[in-house]
Amino acid sequence: MDSLYLKYDLGEPIFGIDRGVWLAIVLIAVLMGVVQGICAYLILAERKISAWMQDRIGPNRVGPFGLLQPIVDGVKFLLKEELVPDYVDKVFYFVAPMVAIITATMAVGVVPFGPTTSPPALVEGRPGHPRLTQATHQKIEVWPQTRADLEEMRKTPEFAAYQEELAKYNRTVQFVVAPHVDIGIVYVFAVGSLAVYGIVLGGWSSNSKYSMLGALRSSAQLISYEIPMGMSVLGVFIVTGSLNLERIIDYQVDYGWNILYQPLAAVLFITAIFAECNRLPFDLPECEQELVGGYHTEYSSMKFALFFLGEYTHMVTTSFLVAVMFLGGWQVLPFVPTDLSNVHWLLDWAVKVGVLFGKMFLFICFYMFIRWTIPRFRFDQLMRLAWQVMMPLSLLSFVAVMLVRHYRLGELLVNVPAEISGTPAQDLAWLAPYLEGAVLCVLSLLILVSAGRSSSSSSCVARCSCSSASTCWSAGRCRAFASTS
Repeated sequence: MDSLYLKYDLGEPIFGIDRGVWLAIVLIAVLMGVVQGICAYLILAERKISAWMQDRIGPNRVGPFGLLQPIVDGVKFLLKEELVPDYVDKVFYFVAPMVAIITATMAVGVVPFGPTTSPPALVEGRPGHPRLTQATHQKIEVWPQTRADLEEMRKTPEFAAYQEELAKYNRTVQFVVAPHVDIGIVYVFAVGSLAVYGIVLGGWSSNSKYSMLGALRSSAQLISYEIPMGMSVLGVFIVTGSLNLERIIDYQVDYGWNILYQPLAAVLFITAIFAECNRLPFDLPECEQELVGGYHTEYSSMKFALFFLGEYTHMVTTSFLVAVMFLGGWQVLPFVPTDLSNVHWLLDWAVKVGVLFGKMFLFICFYMFIRWTIPRFRFDQLMRLAWQVMMPLSLLSFVAVMLVRHYRLGELLVNVPAEISGTPAQDLAWLAPYLEGAVLCVLSLLILVSAGRSSSSSSCVARCSCSSASTCWSAGRCRAFASTS
């Protein structure tokens, strides 16, 4: 089955090593250097943005406009004395920051950071096959299970077309370290979830109450918010029909960005990654007003820098994910062609890489603006938001997308404007995704309103001696309300 493999075919080997291997080595080296440099200057950007929002100047002493400040900070971390308290568990104390940075870096491997091409798929073409009778209007992707299946497929014209597309794909450079990984987003979630081990080990091994409380908070927070984060993107998988991040980008280039169809899923995903990155208003594991420094209280010098670097690397990865999953990846605007390969391939690469990095940077700026906009939640509010608000909303979003796709609600709703305007339904088929998105938005607003009302009612009953919320409010005897008014 060699003819079905996805493998770089970039020419003759260099020094006996395949050019695809050399390309992977170069991409890893460049990406690691760029990511670490971005993290260093993101710290400067956060300090500048914080100063601007607080009407201060910010760092401006080292170099022009303070641009050399990250280099000085890095040298300071390297030259600081390595202090290790006597009472810590030294093995896990040193392992914890390594786990934090390794897991954050591994997740970058499957995230596209530039132009990519969707891997070709073998389409069912055997006449009279049961798969074709299920949905004749769709292209059914298959993979041969036996050699007999493969021999049957070789006789179809679809197989010859697939081989041509595969050869073209293997000669194309993909701007991702590990291309055509069909479980790409699942891999990112799996590796990202391991970051909690670094935080828990750091808090537990420090033998400090503050560190331990921060580690416990982090473990509860990350586990809780991983559930709505994963459920929020299930609708994207249903619509695009793939877990492959390159295919998700390709689908949005053809049919429009996912944020237009599933805005609720985008909001839920963005909220969840704020919690996953321990960013305000979800920074309970390290809030300085309560826990000194949280799980990294006993860490200094390069050990603390590794925790810091892991957090910012995770921010970069999740920002790329938002751009890839909901904002069209390297596409400038929805429904606007971005392919400049006809002008020059180098210009096409530069524009697409710049667009994707620009979206990443803008979302990281959004991270930083939120830090000084929304106050920190109490821990009970944070957990209630995850389990009582985001979980039902993500479940509703998933069920709504599943029902809309199963019953082809968009195609049915297209018939309404078609009958009103007298236009054939086929000419208005482009309206279907927008109508589906409108239905999902309406359902989301309904569940939000009902969740808000039920939350306020339960809070009133919990803090009042009345038997029911309606009696309490109508009689004006709510103690909580009276104490605040």
